[in-house]
Amino acid sequence: MQNHQVTIKDIAKELGISPSTVSRALKDHPDISTKTKDKVKGLAKKLKYRPNEIALSLKHRKTKVIGIIVPEMVHHFFSSIISGISEVAYANGYNVMITQSSESYEREVKDVQSLISSRVVGVLASVAKTTTNFDHYQSLLNNGIPVVFFDRVSPNIAADRIVVDDFSGAYKAVIHMLKAGRKKILHLAAPQHLLIGQNRVAGYKKALAEFGIPINENLIVKCDTYEDGVQETKKLLEKGIIPDGIFAVNDATAIGAMKAVKKAGYKIPDDVSVVGFTNGLISKMTDPTLTTIEQQGFLMGTVAAETLLKRISGEMDNMEPITKSLKTELVVREST
Repeated sequence: MQNHQVTIKDIAKELGISPSTVSRALKDHPDISTKTKDKVKGLAKKLKYRPNEIALSLKHRKTKVIGIIVPEMVHHFFSSIISGISEVAYANGYNVMITQSSESYEREVKDVQSLISSRVVGVLASVAKTTTNFDHYQSLLNNGIPVVFFDRVSPNIAADRIVVDDFSGAYKAVIHMLKAGRKKILHLAAPQHLLIGQNRVAGYKKALAEFGIPINENLIVKCDTYEDGVQETKKLLEKGIIPDGIFAVNDATAIGAMKAVKKAGYKIPDDVSVVGFTNGLISKMTDPTLTTIEQQGFLMGTVAAETLLKRISGEMDNMEPITKSLKTELVVREST
């Protein structure tokens, strides 16, 4: 019995009684004698029996499990969000089931189907950048499963959203470089069907407008990975387009841009200033260290989880979907 989790059947076999008798004895059912109850409870304690919470929850068609959908787990921002969610979930007696879409719409749809099949009581999700159809999220709501979006949200689904103030974060980043005398600032941007991409471009443009600098659409390039940061920046430099500042949609892209700039013989920050967006651990390890925008990943996770638990408990039943926007902070380091 020690090679597997002890079950009611194991106790019943050991005592020579039925599993139903064991079950009722453990629940102090009045039809079971005190002598039998003592035997069952004594053996249960000796064998370190623990109720199967998953089986119990499925029996009652309700689990204590929250589903999480993230585009990728290797990204520091998403791993910090998961940490925040887990902190709140476990403190309130919930477990989490984490799925990764790998930026694939098809895989995201399968993740949703798996979470529904697993009878999760709620879902926290950040959409893949290839997702433009959100029917699978609507199916969660149709099944009575509340959804809270974080960071990358659906504009078409009536669900709570926890986001960072992308507009003001981008604005702060670009203003910082403009005040240092930079005038030709490249923006390595997220896909524009995502609200984070739209809002960060808007913040970038507002900062330039305040300094009277015309918008050059050639300096707004769709580019949101480390590899693309290297390649797209290299292409621009080879064309003779030399920015004196770069604002990237995330730290990884900023670091890719830094590599291309340095390889081309330019100095950071003397020739080119660079600002990222995340404030992950890697931003402190680059040479030079990276100026960035603190994206509040852990806080976003805790707020998203707290909001979902309120939906699950019914505390927010009479409330329309809410959007909470978390403040950003400019973290100045050597790259500017």
